[in-house]
Amino acid sequence: MDRQEHIVRGFKATLVARAVYMISSALLMFLLASYLLDPEGYGELYWAIGILAVVQLFADVGLGKSAARYVSEYREDDPGQIPHLLQTTVAAKLVVIAIVAYTLLLFHDQIAVALGDPGVAPFLAAGVIYITVNSFNVFAQIVFQGYNQLVYSAAIQAISGAARLVFAVGFVLAGLGALGAFFGYIVGYAIAAVIGLAILYYKFYQPTEAAEVYEDGLSRRLLEYSVPLTATRSANVIDKQIDIVLVGVFLNPVAVAFYTLAKQITDFVLAPAESLGFTISPNFGEQKAAGQLEDARRIYEMALTNAMLLYVPAAVGLALVAEPFMTMVFGNEYAGAVPVMQILCLFIVLQAVTNLTSDSLDYLGRARARAIAKGGTSIANLGLNIVLIPTIGVVGAAIATIITHTVYVLVNLYIVHTELSLRIGSLARSFGSICAITGGMAVTVLLVTPLISNLFMLFGAIALGVVTWGVLAIASGLLDLREVRSIVT
Repeated sequence: MDRQEHIVRGFKATLVARAVYMISSALLMFLLASYLLDPEGYGELYWAIGILAVVQLFADVGLGKSAARYVSEYREDDPGQIPHLLQTTVAAKLVVIAIVAYTLLLFHDQIAVALGDPGVAPFLAAGVIYITVNSFNVFAQIVFQGYNQLVYSAAIQAISGAARLVFAVGFVLAGLGALGAFFGYIVGYAIAAVIGLAILYYKFYQPTEAAEVYEDGLSRRLLEYSVPLTATRSANVIDKQIDIVLVGVFLNPVAVAFYTLAKQITDFVLAPAESLGFTISPNFGEQKAAGQLEDARRIYEMALTNAMLLYVPAAVGLALVAEPFMTMVFGNEYAGAVPVMQILCLFIVLQAVTNLTSDSLDYLGRARARAIAKGGTSIANLGLNIVLIPTIGVVGAAIATIITHTVYVLVNLYIVHTELSLRIGSLARSFGSICAITGGMAVTVLLVTPLISNLFMLFGAIALGVVTWGVLAIASGLLDLREVRSIVT
């Protein structure tokens, strides 16, 4: 199987699993927001998850990503070192998780009071289990990525999403409310972690004969490389979660519900880009090691062009129908989420580029440069949130995200360009064509938007936009039906 076929196969598996995960997430979001919880309960649940995502930073550090990088590097040339690598990683993770979990258990009441809502204390107490099982759930997925065994990684993600949906809904229906939904998350991640670690042990760790001598300095390099990855992950969490925490601190759980719902919709839309980025990134490390940077450039440029062809029109279309979509799907009580959703549509485009680029830079050995960029923009994001949320409300959190993420994306693209010498002129011409296609689609959607009065007409308007986009994309030559057919089949 050549490299392109391997990438396509991995992309299919990842996309299917991501589809299962995102569909289950969308169903959970819809059921909780529309039927099972009121906006206050919905906001409280996801505020607690946002707080624990920050705590999770200290439990995860960058060990999983660092291990994946060295697994990718050693699996061909010296696979006997990998069992030693995994032993070091798991031992270090257990020590760190134990310290963080014990600290959280001791101080969960004080943390809840300090954040202004003592009612979140039970979530933080249960968070001891949450951060432990989620840490190993994510660890298994990342290490499979290092092995370039994306089918397994994808399967674990799908299992976590499906199990989370079943147990969260079940516990809420049993009368346990938002806390029951939270325990559904815990059970779902626990199931995925157990299955993932079992596959990793029996399929990869056990059959590999460990080298007699652990390469001198390898464990040190593993831990050292985790430092910039920890910084990058910390910055990612600040970007993705600290704004939710601050909305809850400065405003109220209902505002958290508005902001969280809008961000969850963007996550759903971004699933294909995340799948593609997750799939192609291990190949960059292999190609750099083999001196095949021309192939790496071609793959990245093709992925970036296709992502922009999909996400620029999708973001514009979603912004145009945001108001009827929010009120008709989730109810009039979520009308306050409309302006947040419209602003975050720009974030969809920016995050699509990030999803393709961030992991790739790690495998190209540029984690430190990316960490510096991410750290700087995340600190700026934190500062802007503190200024904007109290002054202009929940919309301020969305504006802060857009401003800082734009800077981060530009820096990422520059770093990729220094590594791969991207063909700027060709990419600019493609992007110009994509903007023209988006303009044509937007005009079509704008003409029918005033007619939307029910769900049938809403989805009809969306379908019309998709058809218009497809016709224009094919006519421009940017969308090749034969390539699409070959990927799908």
